Amino acid sequence: MTGSGRSRRDAQYGLLTSIANEVGVSPATVSKVVHRRRDVSEATRARVEALLAEHGYIRTWESDEGRPQQILAVFRDLAGPYTLEVVRGIVESAAEMGVHTIVGTTSRRSIAQWLEESVALGAAGVVIVISALAERDQHRILDQRLPVVLVDPLNAPSVDIPSVGVTNWHGATTAVQHLLGLGHRRIGMLAGRSSSLAGSARLHGYRAALAEAGIHYDPALVRSTDFDYGEALSAARGILDRSERPTALFAASDVQALGALEAARRLGIAVPSGLSVMSFDDTLVAAMASPPLSAVRQPFRELGQEATRVLLHLADGRPPATTRRELATELVVRMSTAPPRIERDERA
Repeated sequence: MTGSGRSRRDAQYGLLTSIANEVGVSPATVSKVVHRRRDVSEATRARVEALLAEHGYIRTWESDEGRPQQILAVFRDLAGPYTLEVVRGIVESAAEMGVHTIVGTTSRRSIAQWLEESVALGAAGVVIVISALAERDQHRILDQRLPVVLVDPLNAPSVDIPSVGVTNWHGATTAVQHLLGLGHRRIGMLAGRSSSLAGSARLHGYRAALAEAGIHYDPALVRSTDFDYGEALSAARGILDRSERPTALFAASDVQALGALEAARRLGIAVPSGLSVMSFDDTLVAAMASPPLSAVRQPFRELGQEATRVLLHLADGRPPATTRRELATELVVRMSTAPPRIERDERA
């Protein structure tokens, strides 16, 4: 943003805060009037509109005919295939609804600052993706009724803040059941961090599928890492470089699965003849891997559509029917999974 643009934004935000103080309401209420939302009393609306006119406030998104409404999509970072798929899903889905998306990260600007930015820009609201929401930010969202939707939050949010995700537990059980159906009985896992809701659910799904098959859970076959290639590569080597290594590995993300493929290559283990590798995500890199990865597919486009739809409804004063929506996953079988070698030898 240019210096003049930032100064104009700060001036607009300062004006809305000043009007809120003069009327005796929250900045969020003033923002609702600015966005012409209906959930404000007529008396308050009239008073705020009068002060906006008195100070010459211009609704910038209405000053140019045909200019699209704006939303903010805030990510922890823009690294990795998962993030890029979610960005594309939100941006393309929003564009189809006539909405412009501003994309940002929390690497240099906090969520609290992005919430302020949303108000200052007159945006319809904020989609926050794969981020931990601090308690103070949750209180602000609820107290000021800011339109916010979470996608795959890292920590459990307030039940009153809408969130969108996928059936992580069921997807993980489906992945492990696929490996069990091929004849694997010694299945390892590259899990996500226990602090991650999605990672935790996928680990629980893995354990549930093993338990249902009557297979004892072996913690020596599980490593928890961030959804990170380097960490997964190191963790996979630790699991595979042992006398009783697993015949299959389930990775909680495509990036971790790529780390597992490289670990197997360095150890001279062929995939899938010597090791089956199963992934979760099915981003673009899954089909381009060598060999192409079997994976649990997340509906990225639908995630973007649902997050945008719920956000625009919130901005229009319409709360969602449910504050937690989970979209179905799908099993995609490619060339990285096969029956274990011992079973093939016995059949021969």
